[in-house]
Amino acid sequence: QSTSTEETLSLLVRSADSKVNGQLAAGTCEIVTLNKDSSQPRRTIARQTARCACKKGQIAGTTRARPACVDAGIVRKRQWCEMVPCLEDEGCDLLVNKSGWTCTQPGGRVKTTTVS
Repeated sequence: QSTSTEETLSLLVRSADSKVNGQLAAGTCEIVTLNKDSSQPRRTIARQTARCACKKGQIAGTTRARPACVDAGIVRKRQWCEMVPCLEDEGCDLLVNKSGWTCTQPGGRVKTTTVS
C-alpha cells in the first residue's frame, strides 16, 4: 500500500553579496515556513519556503530532502534529480512535465515534489 506525499516548494533566493550581520552564511539555506495539510486520507500536502544565501552560479534547490544551494543549470534545465533531492535509500524520477520529481522509498511509498 503506497502513500503519496505531495510537497510544493517555493524557494526564495537571496544573493550571498547581500550578507550582513545576522544573515545566512554563503552557501547555506534555512526553512522559513513549513505548512502541512493532512485533511485528505493517506495524503499530506506540505508547502515549504526556504531562504538561501547561494554563491555565484548557484540557486536554491533541494539536496537529500533539505533546502540547499545547487548548480543553477540544474534548475534552468529542470533536471531535478541531478541535485540529488531524495534520501540515500530512495530512487528519484523526474515528473513527465518536469514540474518536479518523485522519491520512492524501498517499501514503495512515493513522495511527489512539485516546484512553483
